[in-house]
Amino acid sequence: MTKNLLPSLRPLRHLMLISSLLVTTGLTTQPALAVEKPSQPKLVVVLVVDGLPQEQVVRYRDQYTQGGFRRLLEQGAWYSDAHQAHGVTVTAVGHTAVLTGAYPYQHGIIANEWIDTTTHESMYCTQDGNYHYLGEETKTDDGTAPTNLKVSTVGDELRYATGNQSKVITVSGKDRGAILLAGRAGTPYIYMKKSGNFASSSYYLQSHPAWVQQYDAKHPQDRFYGQEWKPLLADAAYQNDVDDSIISEPKDRFPFKYESKSGKPDAEYYGKLMTSPFVDEMTLDFARAAVEGENLGKNPAGVTDILGISLSSHDYVNHAFGPESRMSHDHLQRLDRLLANFFTYLDKRVGLDNTVILLTADHGFPNTPEFSRSIKRDAQRINSKDMMAALNQHLNKQFGTEKLAAKWSGPLVLLDYPLIAQKNLKREEVETSAARFLLSYPGISDAFTRTQLEQGALPNTRIAKLMQRGWNRQVSGDIMLVTKQYWYFGSGNHGTSHGSPYSYDTNVPLMVLGKNWIKPGNRSEYAEVVDIAPTLSHLLKIRPPSGSEGRILGEALK
Repeated sequence: MTKNLLPSLRPLRHLMLISSLLVTTGLTTQPALAVEKPSQPKLVVVLVVDGLPQEQVVRYRDQYTQGGFRRLLEQGAWYSDAHQAHGVTVTAVGHTAVLTGAYPYQHGIIANEWIDTTTHESMYCTQDGNYHYLGEETKTDDGTAPTNLKVSTVGDELRYATGNQSKVITVSGKDRGAILLAGRAGTPYIYMKKSGNFASSSYYLQSHPAWVQQYDAKHPQDRFYGQEWKPLLADAAYQNDVDDSIISEPKDRFPFKYESKSGKPDAEYYGKLMTSPFVDEMTLDFARAAVEGENLGKNPAGVTDILGISLSSHDYVNHAFGPESRMSHDHLQRLDRLLANFFTYLDKRVGLDNTVILLTADHGFPNTPEFSRSIKRDAQRINSKDMMAALNQHLNKQFGTEKLAAKWSGPLVLLDYPLIAQKNLKREEVETSAARFLLSYPGISDAFTRTQLEQGALPNTRIAKLMQRGWNRQVSGDIMLVTKQYWYFGSGNHGTSHGSPYSYDTNVPLMVLGKNWIKPGNRSEYAEVVDIAPTLSHLLKIRPPSGSEGRILGEALK
């Protein structure tokens, strides 16, 4: 019987021999070892470029280097139809949206500053006289705390979820850029325009950690004294930009030299740096110091850290020259190179495979009225002082009472309700009369009254929806105005400003990079900046901020 089985065993022996030879020679196909994807990023970096419209990101993309904006556009998820979806598109409101996921009617930050409806005194968005900058001069209306913020942030919720083991550090050229990203539980650092240092406030810390003291002691801000800002690229690269003569005086053109009358670094010099590429460079340098000083991305508790960076200078440049200018174009190219270097640093220090990077903006920008008129648009500036005088003259003529319109708190008019009651006037009649007059005023396209806003009785339009979101019952004024397209509240004969519900002010970049969590590609879906907070909360497995109304950007997640 055994003899009969031998022929049938020979093929098996041959097969075993062949298999042995394949293994010996390394020719077998071994199953690849699965690399386990980290469940959460070690570091989340949130970048907000102040005053960067989406159209600028696209317009200059052929001139970017590989490692900066191009890395985000090509390796990350990029939403081309992303918006700051509220009606008052200014720095404080836009920064608040990023990590709260909330609109102003909830979060309470309705503008950079506003008039208190009870006292009729000015209130700055991050003002709190109970706190001061650490080691720096502080005025009573300086931005030192998130007291006016009525909701939580992603950082607040992350710190709560991890028993305060996660670190949340933010840095900005502006106090509101740092504080409104940090929330209550993070630690913001702000560029001080009088000293050039970065400092936090007593709301967050009693004293600076050693790494901050060591950074400031080196006075890195002084290295730019006497330097010039010149175009980075060859002249041909700027051929599609508007001619300087249309938008600026001869003294406000390349090159720009940074110095002061005293002949040495001082408050004049440090303030001038805001309208340059150099403050953004310093902001990113300080961010590097924070990564190392706080060991961000290498938390010993194994939890995620957050680094928020608000880059302020593009806003200053666009205000001064407009997004159509060579200066704005060049500034963005320089920022691209700064970001490329910073991303390379993060890769070496933390590893981009361990990091999620998100970039957006707090608002966009319109062209200057001078440029707009040169291409036959209807564009002007509205002097709010003149408008208020004309409104009060109208109301006095109709109701026989002076100064019924008490204060201007752009884009809102505050009516004097105690005076209206004292004169036995009907509130709704005064509101309606004021709104109708303002609708006839040059440059105004819409006027919504407190009664309409309280009752939600606005027209069924996108503009009205955005304005309703931007109005807060407790904080906002009584007549909310919308300018005509390309008009804005301001004076002078050069520069531009933002703040409208139109797409040039609302459409901002929204780009997310994270190899292990994010699908790369240009996304055509509509998105809002308030979608960032719930998306990050989902990735970090924490509860969303208390006022979050955005959606999870699930189509971009792996």
